[in-house]
Amino acid sequence: MSAWLDADWPAPPGVRALTTTRFGLGVSQPPFDTFNLGARCGDDPAAVAENRRQLETELGLPSPPRWLRQVHGIDVLRDPKAVAQVEDEPEADAAVTSVLGTVLAILTADCLPVVFAARDGSEIAAAHAGWPGLSAGMLEATVAAMRTPAARLQAWIGPAAGPERYEIGDEVRERFMAHDPRAASAFVATRPEHWRVDLFAIARMRLADAGLDPACIHGGG
Repeated sequence: MSAWLDADWPAPPGVRALTTTRFGLGVSQPPFDTFNLGARCGDDPAAVAENRRQLETELGLPSPPRWLRQVHGIDVLRDPKAVAQVEDEPEADAAVTSVLGTVLAILTADCLPVVFAARDGSEIAAAHAGWPGLSAGMLEATVAAMRTPAARLQAWIGPAAGPERYEIGDEVRERFMAHDPRAASAFVATRPEHWRVDLFAIARMRLADAGLDPACIHGGG
């Protein structure tokens, strides 16, 4: 299996987006095998550091990734600096930059990774949007933090928990419904007080409402 999957979108000039997989590179031992990049999940810090080094080397990155300490919030960081220590990673769930050569990074498991780019390649952003952040406005906050008007942005929604498997409870559905009753179309009842949810569909709806052209919203398959 490949260590990464490139984004299925028409990438703007000078922009590349991808998601890593668990395999193909890395030295982490079970249950983190093998290409775990998360430093706060209980893995050996030395293994994570080596995995991150391999990421930079294999991809030929122009600079170290700007890792974040994610908290399922809606804070967006502008032009994050590269740091040497995990303890120095700033707390935020999205980052934006227009500085050439900057590599933004977010960590996801079943949450949505969403990459934004100006269509001319002059600005990028990366957001972590699990259901708490998605329902609270993480994607809208990221669009608002960008200097590029929403109508000139494109987005890629990366792999996440899919609508055939991701089950949530009434309280989660109610949070989305309170924001927009149209979200009802993204839920399918499974058992009493439980639903399967299509986070991709909700993300597309919210991105369009934030001003992105629906034809410029990619991924989410």
